[in-house]
Amino acid sequence: MKIIKVEDLRKIENQTPGQPYRPEIKLEGDGFKNLGGMFGLLVAGSQVPYHYHKNRESILIPISGEAVEIVEGKETVVKPGDVLLIPAGEKHTTVNRSESEFRFVEFFTCPPLAADFVKVD
Repeated sequence: MKIIKVEDLRKIENQTPGQPYRPEIKLEGDGFKNLGGMFGLLVAGSQVPYHYHKNRESILIPISGEAVEIVEGKETVVKPGDVLLIPAGEKHTTVNRSESEFRFVEFFTCPPLAADFVKVD
């Protein structure tokens, strides 16, 4: 078992000031074989590239701020209290249109993080 405290995620400093910061949450040493994780911090006006994953399924959990999730062209406002479930093959992006940062945590199947990322133009 591993416990990740949301209060600790809220305190993480952006190591790339003015840019999105998305470090991987290391789980391999905790016995996980098919689960990966990532902390996400999108500064105001930034976004994740529009993309999909061939095999990876994701759960995205907002922890502070507000953003727009665009899935297959449909926009949905997301904020703390929401949980997003994104199946493999579904094109999506997270866009921070607010004037403050948006923080989230994402857990996904099929690590490593970059191996299954397909950018959509």
